[in-house]
Amino acid sequence: MAERRAFAQKISRTVAAEVRKQISGQYGGSPQLLKNLNIGGSVSHHTTVPLTEAVEPVDLEEYLSAHPMPVESGPLRDLFEFPSDDIEVVYTPRECRTLVSAVPEESEMDPHVRDCVRSYTEDWAIVNRKYHKLGTGFNPNTLDKQKERQKGLPKQVFESDEAPDGNSYQDEQDDLKRRSMSIDDTPRGSWACSIFDLKNSLPDALLPNLLDRTPNEEIDHHNEDQRKSNRHKELFALHPAPDEEEPIERLSVPEVPKEHFGQRLLVKCLSLKFEIEIEPIFASLALYDVKEKKKISENFYFDLNSEQMKGMLRPHVPPAAISTLARSAIFSITYPSQDVFLVIKLEKVLQQGDIGECAEPYMIFKESDAAKNKEKLEKLKCQAEQFCQRLGKYRMPFAWTAIHLMNIVSSAGSLERDSTEVEVGTGERKGSWSERRNSSIVGRRSLERTTSGDEACNLTSFRPATLTVTNFFKQEGDRLSDEDLYKFLADMRRPSSVLRRLRPITAQLKIDISPAPENPHYCLTPELLQVKLYPDSRVRPTREILEFPARDVYVPNTTYRNLLYVYPQSLNFANRQGSARNITVKVQFMYGEDPSNAMPVIFGKSSCPEFSKEAYTAVVYHNRSPDFHEEIKIKLPATLTDHHHLLFTFYHVSCQQKQNTPLETPVGYTWIPMLQNGRLKTGQFCLPVSLEKPPQAYSVLSPEVPLPGMKWVDNHKGVFNVEVVAVSSLHTQDPYLDKFFALVHALDEHMFPVRIGDMRIMENNLENELKSSISALNSSQLEPVVRFLHLLLDKLILLVVRPPVIAGQIVNLGQASFEAMASIINRLHKNLDGNQDQHGRNSLLASYIYYVFRLPNTYPNSPSPGPGGLGGSVHYATMARSAVRPASLNLNRSRSLSNSNPDISGTPTSPDDEVRSIIGSKATDRSCNRMSSHTETSSFLQTLTGRLPTKKLFHEELALQWVVCSGSVREAALQQAWFFFELMVKSMVHHLYFADKLEGSRKHRFPERFMDDVNALVSTIAGDIVSRFQKDTEMVERLNTSLAFFLNDLLSIMDRGFVFSLIKTCYKQVSAKLYNIPNPSNLVSLRLDFLRIVCSHEHYVTLNLPCSLLTPPASPSPSVSSATSQSSGFSTNVQDQKIANMFELSVPFRQQHYLAGLVLTELAVILDPDAEGLFGLHKKVINMVHNLLSSHDSDPRYADPQVKARVAMLYLPLIGVIMETVPQLYDFTESHNQRGRPSCVAVDDYESEGGSMISQTVAMAIAGTSVHQLARPSSIILSSSSGRQHSTFSTESSRSLLICLLWVLKNADESVLQKWFTDLSVLQLNRLLDLLYLCVSCFEYKGKKVFERMNSLTFKKSKDMRAKLEEAILGSIGARQEMVRRSRGQLERSPSGSAFGSQENLRWRKDMTHWRQNTEKLDKSRAEIEHEALIDGNLATEANLIILDTLEIVVQTVSVTESKESILGGVLKVLLHSMACNQSALYLQHCFATQRALVSKFPELLFEEETEQCADLCLRLLRHCSSSISTIRSHASASLYLLMRQNFEIGNNFARVKMQVTMSLSSLVGTSQNFNEEFLRRSLKTILTYAEEDLELRETTFPDQVQDLVFNLHMILSDTVKMKEHQEDPEMLIDLMYRIAKGYQNSPDLRLTWLQNMAGKHSERSNHAESAQCLVHSAALVAEYLSMLEDRKYLPVGCVTFQNISSNVLEESAVSDDVVSPDEEGICSGKYFTEAGLVGLLEQAAASFSMAGMYEAVNEVYKVLIPIHEANRDAKKLSTIHGKLQEAFSKIVHQDGKRMFGTYFRVGFYGTKFGDLDEQEFVYKEPAITKLAEISHRLEVRCLWLTSNSVNCTFTVFHQPFRSCVPKAQDHQVSYPHIMFLCS
Repeated sequence: MAERRAFAQKISRTVAAEVRKQISGQYGGSPQLLKNLNIGGSVSHHTTVPLTEAVEPVDLEEYLSAHPMPVESGPLRDLFEFPSDDIEVVYTPRECRTLVSAVPEESEMDPHVRDCVRSYTEDWAIVNRKYHKLGTGFNPNTLDKQKERQKGLPKQVFESDEAPDGNSYQDEQDDLKRRSMSIDDTPRGSWACSIFDLKNSLPDALLPNLLDRTPNEEIDHHNEDQRKSNRHKELFALHPAPDEEEPIERLSVPEVPKEHFGQRLLVKCLSLKFEIEIEPIFASLALYDVKEKKKISENFYFDLNSEQMKGMLRPHVPPAAISTLARSAIFSITYPSQDVFLVIKLEKVLQQGDIGECAEPYMIFKESDAAKNKEKLEKLKCQAEQFCQRLGKYRMPFAWTAIHLMNIVSSAGSLERDSTEVEVGTGERKGSWSERRNSSIVGRRSLERTTSGDEACNLTSFRPATLTVTNFFKQEGDRLSDEDLYKFLADMRRPSSVLRRLRPITAQLKIDISPAPENPHYCLTPELLQVKLYPDSRVRPTREILEFPARDVYVPNTTYRNLLYVYPQSLNFANRQGSARNITVKVQFMYGEDPSNAMPVIFGKSSCPEFSKEAYTAVVYHNRSPDFHEEIKIKLPATLTDHHHLLFTFYHVSCQQKQNTPLETPVGYTWIPMLQNGRLKTGQFCLPVSLEKPPQAYSVLSPEVPLPGMKWVDNHKGVFNVEVVAVSSLHTQDPYLDKFFALVHALDEHMFPVRIGDMRIMENNLENELKSSISALNSSQLEPVVRFLHLLLDKLILLVVRPPVIAGQIVNLGQASFEAMASIINRLHKNLDGNQDQHGRNSLLASYIYYVFRLPNTYPNSPSPGPGGLGGSVHYATMARSAVRPASLNLNRSRSLSNSNPDISGTPTSPDDEVRSIIGSKATDRSCNRMSSHTETSSFLQTLTGRLPTKKLFHEELALQWVVCSGSVREAALQQAWFFFELMVKSMVHHLYFADKLEGSRKHRFPERFMDDVNALVSTIAGDIVSRFQKDTEMVERLNTSLAFFLNDLLSIMDRGFVFSLIKTCYKQVSAKLYNIPNPSNLVSLRLDFLRIVCSHEHYVTLNLPCSLLTPPASPSPSVSSATSQSSGFSTNVQDQKIANMFELSVPFRQQHYLAGLVLTELAVILDPDAEGLFGLHKKVINMVHNLLSSHDSDPRYADPQVKARVAMLYLPLIGVIMETVPQLYDFTESHNQRGRPSCVAVDDYESEGGSMISQTVAMAIAGTSVHQLARPSSIILSSSSGRQHSTFSTESSRSLLICLLWVLKNADESVLQKWFTDLSVLQLNRLLDLLYLCVSCFEYKGKKVFERMNSLTFKKSKDMRAKLEEAILGSIGARQEMVRRSRGQLERSPSGSAFGSQENLRWRKDMTHWRQNTEKLDKSRAEIEHEALIDGNLATEANLIILDTLEIVVQTVSVTESKESILGGVLKVLLHSMACNQSALYLQHCFATQRALVSKFPELLFEEETEQCADLCLRLLRHCSSSISTIRSHASASLYLLMRQNFEIGNNFARVKMQVTMSLSSLVGTSQNFNEEFLRRSLKTILTYAEEDLELRETTFPDQVQDLVFNLHMILSDTVKMKEHQEDPEMLIDLMYRIAKGYQNSPDLRLTWLQNMAGKHSERSNHAESAQCLVHSAALVAEYLSMLEDRKYLPVGCVTFQNISSNVLEESAVSDDVVSPDEEGICSGKYFTEAGLVGLLEQAAASFSMAGMYEAVNEVYKVLIPIHEANRDAKKLSTIHGKLQEAFSKIVHQDGKRMFGTYFRVGFYGTKFGDLDEQEFVYKEPAITKLAEISHRLEVRCLWLTSNSVNCTFTVFHQPFRSCVPKAQDHQVSYPHIMFLCS
């Protein structure tokens, strides 16, 4: 029995077996998988449903209509039905970065432009589930909100935290010790009383009305009121969430689509200074990526010239716009790498001479020599002024330099660095610099071009640096191209750079480089729009520089942008006739052929107007084949025509002023038409150059076309290389997309033929072309598809909803569009796999659905619901409205909408009604036109609109297409099912909202055919999950969660009974599959995920009909918790059956509380110990329940206790389920068993336990109990042996289950609980009490010291982990990628990331990485530890108060039953256990109140039945009487006093309590390390005070008995305290123990205990003779009482029998009048007061005598033992005894004259500092052959301790009489220990 766990002892195996019969847990492949058993109640006599199958759900809509909400439902109102404002469609204005929205300036726009602009400016259409955040996915327990909920918690006071300081305690003891008197000269007790006069001490506060005779009901009522006041309402706010990853049911709101930015860098240009200042210098900045060989930003032009220098150009420069005066710029870098350079180029005014000549002065003149070279400088300045006057509008290349950007970032260091200025010259740039890995994530993986080894660089956390660039390189006229630049930059990184050998131009350019602020002020976009905030337009702005990302970036367009960049590259006029050497190219953007048609759309550079009509390239002096490095930025018109073109005019510039020579001479012309076949013309061009002006109508032709009569340079060969790049959100620059959009717009406009490329598409060919263009979308490049994703999906959806009418026929494009959508979203998923959330949802697509998608308008003359329409085109009357669209519709449901929305009723004569009458009839059979390409036509369809005004709704069409699709299309749709599900749901909501159906009956919201499609869809997808879960694990997981979220959404908008039936369909398929598979855990895990998501619905409680009353089944049936399987005999009527149904997983329960039933059924099935293969799912299913309950707990809707009780009602079967798991729960009480003491002992005691002065067993026995009693009642001790039958739950799972149990008990209706408890069998109630017992241990307060210790240990571990992690990151690339992957998962779900991954996402955020989280979590501050302790203290208090509440209900329930004794005993055990644990003062007050009430109601419980529990209670009360907290002492004293009083009232005596209290005190003082007798004295005084004030019993003997007991306790206390003082002095300790044992002469149990204690101490010190004498005395004492109890001849007649061994044993004779009769209960009840006990003591004594070498005494002992064994005929024992006797006599013979028994010394102590030892003399026994020096040393140490290190120790060996050496009286100030050797 000892090997069985305690719980196992309490549990009937029959019950568990019965449950296992009922719950089918066999998931193996055996036929027993699902047994058709009676699980739960039945609906009819024949229907039973096993737990492993889903029941038929209740038709929720019908139920609600049949059971309308009561008029006065009060706070329960919200539980009956969803709120009326549950779902809303909100139109939120999109946030605009700029003060003015970016839109085209033209008023006339073509349809594509208009659609694009609408797409970039219309409001977001958001479906808002108003209460969605109250679902479990947003459970505050899993968020930082937990701390908010914990604010204002009261601080609970715990004795373990308030323990007094040990030093002060020790000082007090020393002081008392020194004042104590001699022991020998005083009778027992007198010295103790002199320490402290008990009568003069102060008592603690008395409890008011304690002694009044109050009815028990009143006491209970008062206790309950006190207990329930100021309770913490939210239990889970005190309990940390289970350790799980991101909750699977959390679907994060996608990020708002927004413009993409990389990591942003702010560059401020401060000053540019040369050695000589003679002319203006113009500068530009741009970023280049050497590895990619790409310019990655547009140019930033800045002017740092002084006003004087600028003045030199005044004739040529019109007034400058402020936007061109910017000196700071923000660069964006999406792919930062080690190869990025910031290149600075300088230009100057054109002058005669090549670049080298012009740069020479800058290289030779020094500023320091200015005075010396004054004349030369003046001459240079004069020349410069002349050139500025004449050639001021032309530039020439001058110099350049480059800054290795990442070098600067590394030099500037991270934010912790202090350096702020970095000197950068060629010397610093040349060196290769060490690779530096840092915590950034390179942006989303681009397609094939990603390089895994690319260094990631962080531009967002370095300290701002000021750079001084000192060296520039002069430009070389023949090496100006970008290719040459890349070579230079690559060379710069080499140690032996060629550039280092070049002579530099000395200058000083100062620039600041820093991370760009989040929202900089005075900022201009690349289009020169002002970014918010822009307080003052006169302030010099900062320019945002457009990025040209090094690789593709996949982000949809969200703003209007239409820019063109022209890069003239080279010109070859080598073969041109005539003079053309100083060549410049004039670039113009023309809208016609007249010279005046040049458009002012070319952006200015620096210190000039914002826009100009022309731009010139820089001139390379005397070069007929120049390279150019210009960038000409053009603002493209929104609408382009065939006449828009770029015109290039080539001029020869005359640098020398000659008579009759013009400044510039045109030497050639060429052009690029902007449109080619309707598409923007961009790319690389090698153009021929005409020598003559182009003829009329040239602009529509390409210059490659040989025009008649024109002269061309070099025979019409291409001689001019130019690149044209467009950055546009209008032009897709993809032929497939262009064709699709062109065809769609042609349909909209009904304009035929359509010209696309070289094709002319006629109307009769349009259908085929449209279908082929839709399927060809798959061939388009991914980057433009993503950029135009929103518009593309809008158009595809529009084609589904409004099939076009082509040539009078309706063309059904639903299938083609569906296939195209499936294909596109799969491409995105595969290629952008780093852009997904935990559910595999691509963030770009999720954002589209959430913000952009809206229900397309279904009639040609109406817009789509809300501002702007999906399909609004010129032909429709929508744009007039959209131009002045309202900022937000925001639930405006006014009837005026009817003119534009057909689904909202308008006037009966509206055209929509006519349309409805023509089209809306449902005459044709659905199956006929399901997939047909054409349908019947009518004259109405011949309208010019080109669209069929059908009533097709997108969700209906989508469901239909999905159901009928097959093959690869179906597979593609399955892969991304979430997309179509969410699209469908949003469409459904829009339809309901705009059709005013949200308030209507759910039964009639959707047509039957649509519901059939949904049913078919869900069924087939569930089939896919079940059939493919082993093969396509990842896909099935995604599909499973997608389906669950879909059903969750449908619960908000559809017939909920129908949705329940869909859930049942899924369950059915899973159950069927579970029959046939050997390992079910994966499939069951999927089902758990599915269920958890479905149950995360914000109205989960309402869906479970919490206010419904369960209909009792026709006949009673067994329950899952076996609660009614044992006949309790308390009740049998229908009402009670209804109560039982509420507590068990009966069929009525599972039907009416459908979702809750599924959750609890899963829990019951998975936790069943016989469920094979499901052990790994315990944590998962328990977390699901925990998550639900914690969500309800924090839900403000359920804050009212009445409402919470209804919610708790849904979980009543949980109590039964957990009761069945008792054997599997983690045994939290084991910690008590291991330590052998209650955990209220301070932490430090566990470590110092080895130093206890009394052996553990003996000390425990002092209280007359076995060792385990202090830990746990024996009935439920858990054995740690392998006898355990079931695998145990983890600590965390067990704790979660128990907190769930407590939540239900806390919030459930007490009357319902009481009725159920009445129905429970004794066995079941005891099971419940076992659970409560476990709860007490589980939620015990740990104490601040434990938190501090845990913190110090885990912090050390976390640092090690951090080091390992960093090593992994710096080591193999695999580890790094794994880290990136994990971190990415967090980043993408964070609300701060962008669709592409904004600058926050492009690096590891330090606060997001795992080790950072841990260190922050583990390296706690003092305040955090305090907070943790505060929370833990409140949780412990609340948990125990809930247990106390439940115990009170149990007591009330069973007080009228026959079997109350065993149950009340269990209640008392739980109470006592809670008292033994570390409890708060608040809880203990209520606990003592309950205990007093219990003893008052059932005194016989303690005084007649439970001896052990009376002893235990006395021990607990005494323990708390010594508490350092006065309130605890007050209540404990009151309880102890009432215990005595009630014991006295039963029989005019309270002997039992006296005995138990006395024994408990000895045990307490003997074992508790941090015991403080001062506090116990106070409590004793309080008890005395109660006795004095108890008027009712004043005339009885009770007050005197109490006083006697208290004085006796006080004396024991003082004795034992004295003994504690002398722990280090073994001789003194034994002497005191002897005295105490002698004081217990009239209390046989205690005397025996102390005698054994002394024997143990002697044995420890190898004093075997003394140990044997103690054991002989013990045996004599036992023999004395045995002779009084039993008359057996062979037993010794008493202590007289032992006098041959020692004459002192006569002390044990029981002849005094005060001796307690052994007949009295509780006296002589220990195991030693038996025959076997006597034998044991004698055998131990014989063994000790033998070890001491006293063989003669061995014989005497065996003389007593032999008759006993002879009487019992125990031959074996007799044989052993005679063997030992032979051995003893042999040794006497062999060792004759050789035995040594020890050496003796006489020791005297003289001096007042010895306290009560002054003038005392002792004989010390030491081991044989101990020398005087040895004992002298030992006593020296002891004396120093006795006198607090102040004694002057003098040791003397005396051979004369001892007394003659005593020092004189005057010497007593000095302490003299004297030692004399005694010859033995």
